[in-house]
Amino acid sequence: MFLREDKGDAFTEIYDRYWKKLLAIAYHHCRDKVIAEEIVQEVFIGLWNRRKELYIDKVDAYLATAVRLSVFKQYVRQKRRDEIKEQAADPIITTWDEEKIYTRFLQQHINGIVEVLPEKCRLVFKLSREEGLSIPEVAQRMGIAEKTAEAHLTKALKVLKVKLNRPYLWVIIIVKMLLS
Repeated sequence: MFLREDKGDAFTEIYDRYWKKLLAIAYHHCRDKVIAEEIVQEVFIGLWNRRKELYIDKVDAYLATAVRLSVFKQYVRQKRRDEIKEQAADPIITTWDEEKIYTRFLQQHINGIVEVLPEKCRLVFKLSREEGLSIPEVAQRMGIAEKTAEAHLTKALKVLKVKLNRPYLWVIIIVKMLLS
C-alpha cells in the first residue's frame, strides 16, 4: 500500500474516493452533520497517523468499520457527558455527596479520637456503640461491674464531646474536604 510509504498522493486519493460515503455512514448513525464530519476527519487523521502500522486489505471496509466504531465511541462519550451534567445539575445528589463526604470525615475523626482512649474505655465504647451492646452486656462480656462499664462509656463520650466541640474542628473539616 502506497500509504505506508508516506505517499501523500495515496492519502489524497483515499480521502477523495471515500469521504462522502463515510460521511453518509456517520450521519446515518448519529443524525448530526457536524458530529458526522468530525468523526470522518478523526478517522482519516487516525489512518494517516497509523499508516505505518496498519495492514489493510480492503480500505473501504476498514474505513466504514472505523467510522461506525467512532460513532459508537462518540455516543458513549456523549451519554457519559449527559449523565455528568445531570448529576451536577441535581442539587439533591450534590448535597447528598457532600453529606456523605462530611459523614465519612466525621466518622474517621471520631475513630481517631476513640483510638487514643485508654484501652478499657475504648473497648467499652466500641462494644456499646459499634456492636450495639447494652451496658449490662458490655459488663458481662468484659467481666467488670456495670457501674465500671458505665463509667468508661461516660468518660469516652465526654472526651468525644470535648474534642468534637472545638471551634477549629470545622476549619480542619473544611480544609480536609477541599484537599481530598
